[in-house]
Amino acid sequence: MSEKFKAKKGLDGIIADDTHVSHVEVEEKRLHYFGYDINDLCANCSFEEVTYLMLHGELPNWMQLKDYQQVEAHNRNLPTELVEILQRTPKYGHPMDYLKLGVDYLGIADDHNKVGENSLAINLRKALWLIPKLPTLVANSYRITHDMPLVLPDHSKSFSENFLYMMRGKEAENELEIKLLEASLILYAEHSFNASTFTSRVVASTLSDYYSAISAAIGALKGPLHGGANEQVMHMLLEIGSVDKAEAFLRDKIANKAKVMGFGHRIYRKGDSRVGIMTEMGKELAEKKGLTKWHDISAVLEKIMVEEKGIFPNLDFPAATAYYLLDIPIELYTPIFVVARITGWTAHIIEQHEDNRIIRPEANYIGPAKRTVNPLKSRK
Repeated sequence: MSEKFKAKKGLDGIIADDTHVSHVEVEEKRLHYFGYDINDLCANCSFEEVTYLMLHGELPNWMQLKDYQQVEAHNRNLPTELVEILQRTPKYGHPMDYLKLGVDYLGIADDHNKVGENSLAINLRKALWLIPKLPTLVANSYRITHDMPLVLPDHSKSFSENFLYMMRGKEAENELEIKLLEASLILYAEHSFNASTFTSRVVASTLSDYYSAISAAIGALKGPLHGGANEQVMHMLLEIGSVDKAEAFLRDKIANKAKVMGFGHRIYRKGDSRVGIMTEMGKELAEKKGLTKWHDISAVLEKIMVEEKGIFPNLDFPAATAYYLLDIPIELYTPIFVVARITGWTAHIIEQHEDNRIIRPEANYIGPAKRTVNPLKSRK
């Protein structure tokens, strides 16, 4: 019998498989997608280019990008039947559940979606049909449940500009708003074997279909310890309300050993490689709007957490402030994460199917010792 290894709780520190998709350099606080530093990607690429990178492993040339943009814009509309289903669902549901419902329906509506057929060509076709629809699904499921008129996608706008337009129902006020949302999508696009990505790979490893793997990943991202943190960060900042209350609020949290949302990360012990870009761009928009108090409060929290606890902010911390400055409803912060991360999930699903082995770990049993079953009438 082969020797077995017992992993730490939560599989902490375990390398589950090889990947070409992304790499975190913890000590240098760097994150790379297919070898490209995210700082370079944010500075030089659109989200469409990064999406193409996730689907193909290479950045597009000019013609490839134009072809992708044409397909993406063409596939933004939702089927009428899905809109009607959303209009009949209860309005008190969680926004992430509407996304799961939408993805599951789109999997049913795809008449070429067959269980066990997961070639690269098939997965790419599904991704090119689904990814463009998610912004429309996010924006309009929210609008439906809040009795607001639908906003149809504008096919003349870029992916990020159109997404912002649909969420708010109004045009961007300046180019910085579009760039800020776009940067957040690039930064959220991929992050190695995080909980939702690993979920997508587990489902894909059973040779289930692309839509099922994406739907399962959305369910994992719904949890506040993963995707929901950015919403909780903004609720925390709103509760604090002003800079003069920030220190007392945080010290009370620390004294009561309460979790401070937006701080800490399983991988990053010395700081999240993505925070700097998001913080600086957010500050630029805040100064442009004359509304810097959220960054001022954040600075107080960060200073105390780093100096006294040695815990650094993660991407959710500055992203929450950025989205609030963009006038995006707080309930949509986690669904925005989905719109970005589906690109990374897709890359991992494709990679899993290229060299598949079902993911099936074992458990260390610590339950009762062997027992016999007493007849029902003799049990106390």
